[in-house]
Amino acid sequence: MRYEVKALRGDENLTAWVLDAMDAGDAANQMLARGYTVIAVRAKAAWPAWHWQRKGHFPLVLFSQELLALLQAGLALVEALETLTEKEQRPEVKQTLTQIIASLYEGHAFSYALQHSPANFPALYVATVRASERTGDLPEALSRYVAYQSQMDAVKRQVVSASIYPLLLFVVGGLVTLFLMVYVVPRFSHIYADIGSDLPLMSQLLMRWGQLLEAHGATILTATLLLLGGALYTATRPASRQWLLRTLWQLPGIGGQLHVYQLARFYRSLGMLLRGGMPVVPSLNLVSDLLESGLRNQLTQASARIREGTPMSVAMERYGLTTPVALRMLRVGERTGRMGEMMERIAAFHEEESARWVERFTKLFEPLLMAFIGVVIGFIVVLMYFPIFELAGSIQ
Repeated sequence: MRYEVKALRGDENLTAWVLDAMDAGDAANQMLARGYTVIAVRAKAAWPAWHWQRKGHFPLVLFSQELLALLQAGLALVEALETLTEKEQRPEVKQTLTQIIASLYEGHAFSYALQHSPANFPALYVATVRASERTGDLPEALSRYVAYQSQMDAVKRQVVSASIYPLLLFVVGGLVTLFLMVYVVPRFSHIYADIGSDLPLMSQLLMRWGQLLEAHGATILTATLLLLGGALYTATRPASRQWLLRTLWQLPGIGGQLHVYQLARFYRSLGMLLRGGMPVVPSLNLVSDLLESGLRNQLTQASARIREGTPMSVAMERYGLTTPVALRMLRVGERTGRMGEMMERIAAFHEEESARWVERFTKLFEPLLMAFIGVVIGFIVVLMYFPIFELAGSIQ
């Protein structure tokens, strides 16, 4: 990310520098290393402030896989990290690894070093590593996290792949409709200009739209662009996304599936932490951010009951954090002492259920969307050609 740093050195005037750095502290350290006294540091936006900013992406799964392979080959942790640093080509990734190695040489734990780079290492990853430090089995923790992330990515890919065709169909249908309304209809309005009131009512409205577009095209285009810009700005706001999510949760059918999907992600994350040796209550606090606000409040209440000694299955059921299948598996986990394994099985069961629902939904939605777009386009075409049909009938 780029930062603008205002700094002084000796008798020089105040100067402004633009640097590539991991964070504001890193930018300040770079200037201090050059002998400057830092006055102010601020992030420099490459795009306007309202534009969505793409954050630098640290290849966390790839890093974990490579580190796991080196540790299993017999290298010590510091040696493995130095190996990864030497082969890395991207400066931002190399710098992150260098900071981790420096922290390890200072005597800090691996989890402590990761914790100081929250943009690259989420709290769930740090907690997994911290739990492994208690058992001394870092390779097992890394393997568990890679498997967890692979499962989560597989679910996301299923949803994305199922959304591509309907989205493409909607875009193409919208472009065809736009072409008819913007280009074809105005030209037909000239042909039917002399017919006037002899046109059917809907055809008259369609032709008047063509005349209006031809007379005030620039104004309509400007207003449309402003509306699209406003809609895009609104869509990027967190409050708008929360409102959309609340609306989806209230829709029949879709809301229930979103509930199940969030619970599956919650149980998979919680199961990974429990299998790594994390206590129950801290694990619940770590995974609470994976839930939407309503379920998060329910989880807070359930955590309080669990802390007081209530069995997990009872607390989860009381606050709506289970399904019939999940409740029975939680009870089995409490009896056998294998809560982590049972939670991962709960997640796998519900992820398969969600995948089947997405597949059924897309198979139903795609033909319905295609039929709707065909009706809209056909309706516009019929209205344009209806006077020609009537003229041909009168000639016969």
